[in-house]
Amino acid sequence: MSGSDAPPIEIDGLTKYYGDVRGVEDLTFSVASGEIFGFLGPNGAGKSTAIRVLLGLLKPTDGAATLLGRDVTDRAALREAKRELGYLPSDVRFYDRVTGAEVLDYFGRLRGEGRRSELLERFPVPLDRPVRAYSSGNRQKLAIVATFMHDPELAIMDEPTAGLDPLVQNEFYELLDERKRQGQTSFFSSHVLSEVRRVCDRVGIIRRGRLIELDTVENILAAGGTVVTARLAEDPPPEDLEFPGTSSVERRDGEYSLVLAREFDALIDRLHEYTVLDLEVRDASIDDVFMHFYGDDAEPEEESDT
Repeated sequence: MSGSDAPPIEIDGLTKYYGDVRGVEDLTFSVASGEIFGFLGPNGAGKSTAIRVLLGLLKPTDGAATLLGRDVTDRAALREAKRELGYLPSDVRFYDRVTGAEVLDYFGRLRGEGRRSELLERFPVPLDRPVRAYSSGNRQKLAIVATFMHDPELAIMDEPTAGLDPLVQNEFYELLDERKRQGQTSFFSSHVLSEVRRVCDRVGIIRRGRLIELDTVENILAAGGTVVTARLAEDPPPEDLEFPGTSSVERRDGEYSLVLAREFDALIDRLHEYTVLDLEVRDASIDDVFMHFYGDDAEPEEESDT
């Protein structure tokens, strides 16, 4: 344990520019001990930039960040923090000529390997084969074992389930749940919305390098808990269907899609002004909420964000 009362991750006004290109700007949030925190956004939104700054791989342009109570710009302090850190990158790479066993032996000497055998039973890989012969799924499983076998206090992950089949994904989610019960902290970026809803306590939603929402998944869904799809005889502009309680209204292919917070009386009053040809009402999904925040805007803002 770090012995500090500071949050495992704390970011205050964090900004990183690549020349004139924005990576992230004025990010401010913290992650509590024992929390599973999802960092949500499409490719290019700034997720990987924020993670690289936290790991000391990039120097911030402005603002501050701490990892397990240590300033990420202080090399000696950050080195201490990394003893209690597990990091799972989005693009897993190992030396191709070494075997899986040699990879784990190396990381075990660096950080410890108390959970190695247990994790290999849950995420089995062909240890005696060279890594160059591994499938993408086996590479990811090897990386998971290497990340968690020293039982880190804090795990930072960038798209951790990439390349995993659904059964292995579920096993990974169980691992995160176990860590939470033990008071350990997990932070991961993702654009896989179902896994965010499955495991996260809170999410931060990032768009074009800026944090645009920070809340529990339940609260975010409650703010736009219903999706209404209507086909009308008339063709009003989408803004004419807005009323207090709607978070978004879109028109596409002759249909109107409204995301709202269960304001059914107001909905009926508004639709009463038109001839309704077809109407569908359903509970919102995290995907609907995501589209509300992003729409069709997924333009990359940085070169290598995933």
